[in-house]
Amino acid sequence: MSGPVRVGVAGAGALGYHHIRLLRDLDGAVCAGFYDADPARAARVAGELEVSAYASLDGLLDACDALCIVVPTSAHAAVAQAAIARGKHLLVEKPICVTLEEADGLLAAARAAGVLVQTGHIERFNRALRAAMPYVEHPRFLSSERLAPFNPRGTDVAVVLDLMIHDIDLVATLVGAPVTEVHAVGVPVLTPNVDIANARLGFADGAVATITASRVSRERMRKIRLFQRSGYLSLDLAAGVGEFYRLREDLDPMALAAAAAPPTMEALVEMIPLSAPEGEPLRLELQAFVDAIRGRAPVVVTGEDGRAALATALRIMDAIGAQGLRPGA
Repeated sequence: MSGPVRVGVAGAGALGYHHIRLLRDLDGAVCAGFYDADPARAARVAGELEVSAYASLDGLLDACDALCIVVPTSAHAAVAQAAIARGKHLLVEKPICVTLEEADGLLAAARAAGVLVQTGHIERFNRALRAAMPYVEHPRFLSSERLAPFNPRGTDVAVVLDLMIHDIDLVATLVGAPVTEVHAVGVPVLTPNVDIANARLGFADGAVATITASRVSRERMRKIRLFQRSGYLSLDLAAGVGEFYRLREDLDPMALAAAAAPPTMEALVEMIPLSAPEGEPLRLELQAFVDAIRGRAPVVVTGEDGRAALATALRIMDAIGAQGLRPGA
């Protein structure tokens, strides 16, 4: 594509609003407008952001080359299929669909139509993760915690599909091997669906990850730790920072053995602060989408990646259900 990509947005809620905001000044793209089923919200967003609000999805599809799907998950498949039928490239927010059957149908239709599908796993663009990737070498154990205070938004689904799916995608990306084993437990606390869950994932290469997600915590936390032969990485996703700890390269075992006192931690281990260029993750995600459409780069988070994360999330839900608890929709 030689000219700017005309990108539309389906859904102008809390997240869709920011898609629209950022698309207004994205390199190689123009915001074609948006569609929202709530006329009052559409009018408000159109006025605040000075963009066109369309009265129908068809009207928006007439005006765009690509579509960001930021509607409730239950509507992802229908909106995506309508856009694919019109030859539009897609960025589909996570989770990609409600069921694997929907995801498979979406991906098959996209392949047949020759359109790109990117999944909105935004943590792939987190500054801490971007800084850590050059140091990741075959991690053996990973521990992830994602805690948030209660918010009624998103509670129509279990926390596994609302929050944990971010970390499911992250650990799978960091390990780089298929999930082969799933154990999980979850508890509904303030809603009919599971509000806090813990999962233990085993991977084909022998790695193990534990993931905890809660939407009923008093504090906010988004941290992940990786342990590998070359050292230990600690990432604070909320702050966008991290550290890599490893044995000092200039370590002299003979000198340590001859020392009169036990060595300090500082004498054994060096800490490397992890840093990457600043960048709003959603802006980077949208830029990656546009760059892929323009042929500048491959899709960073593919539709198949989104399908894999959904498959693992549903296995976790099944494991929770096997505990005798209602896992939620």
